[in-house]
Amino acid sequence: MNINEKYDVIVIGGGHAGCEAALASSRMGVKTLMLNLYLDNIAMMPCNPSIGGPAKGHLVREIDALGGEMARAADASTQHLRWLNTSKGPAVRTLRAQCNPRKYSDHYRKALLSEKNLSLYQAEVTDLIIKNDIVQGVKISTGQIFESKAVILATGTYLGSKIHIGLTSHKSGPLGQIAATRFAKSLRKTGLEIGRLRTDTTPRLQKDTINWDILEKQESLKEQDKFSFFGEKKAYKGMVCALTRTNTQTHEIIKSYFSQSPLIQGTLDSTGPRYCPSIDDKIIRFPERETHPIFLEPTSPESQEVYMQNFSTSMCIESQFEAVRSIKGCENAHILRPGYSIEYDFVLPTQLEPWLETKKIKNLFLAGQINGTSGYEEAGAQGILAGINAALCVRGEAAVVLRRDESYLGVLIDDLITKGTKEPYRMFTGRCEYRLLLRHDNADERLAPIGHKIGLVSDEKWNKFLCLWKRMKEEQEKLEHIKISPSEKVNQTLRGAESSPLSEGILAADLLRRPEISWKILSTLIETTIDKELGERIAVSLKYKGYIDRQLKHVEKFARMEKLKIPHEFDFSAITGLSAEGKQKLITAQPRTLGHASRISGVPPTDIQLLWVAIENRHK
Repeated sequence: MNINEKYDVIVIGGGHAGCEAALASSRMGVKTLMLNLYLDNIAMMPCNPSIGGPAKGHLVREIDALGGEMARAADASTQHLRWLNTSKGPAVRTLRAQCNPRKYSDHYRKALLSEKNLSLYQAEVTDLIIKNDIVQGVKISTGQIFESKAVILATGTYLGSKIHIGLTSHKSGPLGQIAATRFAKSLRKTGLEIGRLRTDTTPRLQKDTINWDILEKQESLKEQDKFSFFGEKKAYKGMVCALTRTNTQTHEIIKSYFSQSPLIQGTLDSTGPRYCPSIDDKIIRFPERETHPIFLEPTSPESQEVYMQNFSTSMCIESQFEAVRSIKGCENAHILRPGYSIEYDFVLPTQLEPWLETKKIKNLFLAGQINGTSGYEEAGAQGILAGINAALCVRGEAAVVLRRDESYLGVLIDDLITKGTKEPYRMFTGRCEYRLLLRHDNADERLAPIGHKIGLVSDEKWNKFLCLWKRMKEEQEKLEHIKISPSEKVNQTLRGAESSPLSEGILAADLLRRPEISWKILSTLIETTIDKELGERIAVSLKYKGYIDRQLKHVEKFARMEKLKIPHEFDFSAITGLSAEGKQKLITAQPRTLGHASRISGVPPTDIQLLWVAIENRHK
């Protein structure tokens, strides 16, 4: 790179959102620059070094289907892998990987440095260059200006960030990194509405000081598996996680230090995560519970660090040491890093378009925790979409907008831009009304066509997807014609699965539709070359066909509302009969479609009907 060089896209931040954004835009052929406070912190994991879990794992697969890097980074650094929600329906089943944070970061760094259209530079950004409400570049702390056609802000939790431990506080990014204080002040001058959020993290313990022998172990999957569609399946041995619990003594110790708690004493001026509260917050909110589960999760063999999942806290150091040592297995535990609370600025996401461009400032895109979200997966998913749309903006092409019925990422963004958030937003399967359509296993069918069209999924991978889908279709058609006749072997297998034995022949597809018959069982009764992963996808499509068809009809029913566009600069105040609250919400949100308007919190159905009529009359 040269100091006076001009770029198509500049990405500010090298976290999970920034990495995916920079990779997406550069791989789409536009000249990209990533600026980060400290290049050694590329894709850093300041909280739990894990990828996946309910809804989050779905997002990782969607990033992979679009042509992103997160699934491959996870596969390259996985130390411990588990399937979650296996006792529940297929819509919510997903993988969760414990990753080595250094290997994860190294994978992203190598991927970034290998891109010919991408330059990396360590610098502190202090200002956006904006003229006539159009972003035109950035200024760094040493005075240089980098010009660009589009800018992506992926600043994570660094904006005006402050760390709290007990009643002490200091300006800092996560894990003692530099806070982006000057840029936070500059961003407030742009006219964007800024809020304040908080997240907490846990103490890190030294592995050798924990008594693992008395704890309930959680071993990795014995079977080989992986996150990426084209990753190499592996089985992981050597790392063991463990389950322990708090107790009444732990709770009494924490209560005794409430006088030094920033949460209790009101020294925090931000909202924390509702669905992942700190341990002190849990004790306040759930006084009837005598115990809370704690998962001890090693981060890497080299560091000896152990993450205490479910024990995030901003309590003082003395409280943390005493409380930790009251927990079974941790009686002699040494804390390597204390837990802390971090407060930071975010931009209210209702100011964004569905393609993550700000409404106020043209060509400025936002991704990750700056939009009020929480989690690596949510950040990475926003990052790849922001990178895609910044590149398309530079090329003068139409933006990619994902619907609620085609991706978890579509749900995530639609929730943010229509409802906003007053607390760190976390993705859950329960937020998705079409989750049987948006499974972990079928992200490729949903999103790979988009990834291939924009150039992120190579022709080689696309052809592999086509072959994969063809094989699945042919196998499913084959099952509709293969007849399984009753025999001692067949009925013995069925009885072993607690399924009714056969008295007459049955089609293989009909047998697979039985709830208790898995692909693994069926594959012992027929000749097939389909592996377990593809077989289970076929089984889901057959078993749940009725439910899937019902959801598809529901999608079709609301398609007209989703597609009915609201004219640009539509005058909502001119609609007679709108409620005062509904009118104000519509004017503030400036929805692009009727479907978007229908999901804005505080807009009643009667207002939507009036708006629908007004739009139709305008079109006529």
